[in-house]
Amino acid sequence: MSRGAAGTGGTMDAANQVTKAQDAPRGSQDAPRARKGAPRAREITPRGIALGAAITVVFIAANVYMGLKTGMTFSSSIPAAMISMGCLRLLGGSSILENNIVQTQASAAGTLCNVILILPGLVLIGHWHGFPFWQTSAVCALGGLLGVAFSIPLRRALVTRAGLPYPEGVAAAEVLRTGEGEAGAKGLRDLLGAAAGAGAIGLATTGFRLLAEGMHGTLAAGSAVFRLGTGFSLALVGVGYLVGIGACLALLTGVAIAWGIAVPLLTALGQGEGASPSEMAEAVWSGQVRLIGAGIIAVGGLWTVGSLARPILGSIATALASVRTSGSRLPGPDHPRAERDLPITWVGAAVLALTLPLAWLFAGFASGAELGGGLYGLVAAATVFAVLFGFLMAATCGYLAGLLGSSSSPISGIGILTAMAAAVLLPLLVGRSAGPEGDRFVIAMALLVAAVIVTMASIANDNLQDLKTGQLVDATPWRQQVVLLIGVAVGAAVIGPLLSLLYEAYGFVGALPREGMEAANAMPAPQAALTSQIAGGIVHGTLPWTMVLIGAGLGAVLVAVEAWLRRRDLTFPALTVGIGMYLPLSVEMTIAVGGVLGWLAERTIRARAAAQGDDAGAATETARRRGVLLASGFLVGESFVGVILAVADTLAGRSASLALVGPGFAPYATWLGAAVFGCGLAVFYRLTARADPDEAAA
Repeated sequence: MSRGAAGTGGTMDAANQVTKAQDAPRGSQDAPRARKGAPRAREITPRGIALGAAITVVFIAANVYMGLKTGMTFSSSIPAAMISMGCLRLLGGSSILENNIVQTQASAAGTLCNVILILPGLVLIGHWHGFPFWQTSAVCALGGLLGVAFSIPLRRALVTRAGLPYPEGVAAAEVLRTGEGEAGAKGLRDLLGAAAGAGAIGLATTGFRLLAEGMHGTLAAGSAVFRLGTGFSLALVGVGYLVGIGACLALLTGVAIAWGIAVPLLTALGQGEGASPSEMAEAVWSGQVRLIGAGIIAVGGLWTVGSLARPILGSIATALASVRTSGSRLPGPDHPRAERDLPITWVGAAVLALTLPLAWLFAGFASGAELGGGLYGLVAAATVFAVLFGFLMAATCGYLAGLLGSSSSPISGIGILTAMAAAVLLPLLVGRSAGPEGDRFVIAMALLVAAVIVTMASIANDNLQDLKTGQLVDATPWRQQVVLLIGVAVGAAVIGPLLSLLYEAYGFVGALPREGMEAANAMPAPQAALTSQIAGGIVHGTLPWTMVLIGAGLGAVLVAVEAWLRRRDLTFPALTVGIGMYLPLSVEMTIAVGGVLGWLAERTIRARAAAQGDDAGAATETARRRGVLLASGFLVGESFVGVILAVADTLAGRSASLALVGPGFAPYATWLGAAVFGCGLAVFYRLTARADPDEAAA
């Protein structure tokens, strides 16, 4: 559990990811204001747009790789801000507002690629045999544009009025402020140094195979099977550091329920098939226990949507009132800068206009199915469902992004919930008489609708963090919203080719593009696999609903606990417990290591400051800012090396083209990997547990 309070423009606390209520919000008091009579720096510039597009491509590549490998993506706002400050400084300097626009545009990289949490399922079920460019791009573009549109009315409800901390948005604002001085160059060196170190380890691991990716073991107590393990990824350590100890404790609660209670109990009852205890435990977890987590997420998501109804309606009413005073024009200087959104009438017209190409996408996808006269009804129902349900999910994820940060928001859970709803409703429209091919079409259609909705929700999820950053640095909301549209367009054009590249180089577990590929190197795409499993189970009537209902009951209990703790200013998100039950064990444990390290580092800093009579808050803030940059560097370096290796394998026509050792080296690789990982953790802790960057570097 962690303390929660209203957001400020100061520290993003490592232990709680939120800030103390008594600190004054910088968005209302300390945001930089232009001096009266002084010219205001430009926000949107041609060089900024070009740089933002380039950064978007780089971070989309990193996120697509990381998402397919681990099921986790990361927010690119902070590293994008640092790269922007360094590059624009080389071009003659820049303002905080121009840098903010670049990071806003580039943030599409950390969100648009969440489509990979669903879309690979079309390949896994055999409906697609690759990623067709136009359909893949249309899913990303239409979902992304609708997500930007939805984030505009949500901004007033969730950013301006809700008092949510928006930890990553606050951190990005602090990075931008820091970058105005000489500290910006130091911060860029920290980020690039961490990226180089994590990239080198990633090359030795995934490329040369000299280091293992993790270690795990199985314990049997009678017929009950327990599983232990962790990964050796510095990128996941960075994720844990960013989300903080509160979310990590909730994640570990899910791990304890899944691997400490559910899996041992079910294996003791004779569930699961496999030649070894390890295989039995894996089968029980993937086939049954993960569905308990899905039930928790479904209940938590519905509860969050219900709690947001009033502020969302109030936000829309305020936006309409603004239109009555300014007409359908962009708000001018007579409006407060923080209220200058794109007019709500433009937004409404855009949403209506986007339903037409969305319907075209669904119609083209369904054109090969034998639906007869039911095609038009199916397309109309899918379009209405995608727009309305997408808005509800965008509101849910936006709220959770404000509470926990974008990295902790359960986008994959939204995909599961959406796929479940679509898989239940679609057979009512198309029937069940078409046989196996008909069932596969229904599953595929459910996944396509879910992919569009996930894209909407994920864009709104991260955009609200960007708009919080803009509020703190006194940016103009409508200008940020315009460059977000540009970021979506750039991202939609490159995601399809990247997915094709990685699929052809590695394949997915259970779906290899050609014979002779090494199955051990296939990318798990864990969320897409789980969503496909659930949708298929619903359509085929084989889903173990008992597990889902158990999860729903447990989710109701956890939601009640979360609400009770929130009244006492504590945070323990029920949705994150659900996430902890269905992400792979090695991923969860590595993320938890990062959260614990951040918590220990803060305690060390505060204790040292108290002993020396220094300001503990200032010392913690300095160290936290540096830790955020190092963690972001880990994510960028490891992911980008993965994409480079995919290119090498594609050109070579085989997997593991750079491997220097064979399978017999595996035992040595495990211990070497553990040693290198331990050294990396020690260095990371040393750097983040010191308040003075110069002292830490000494």
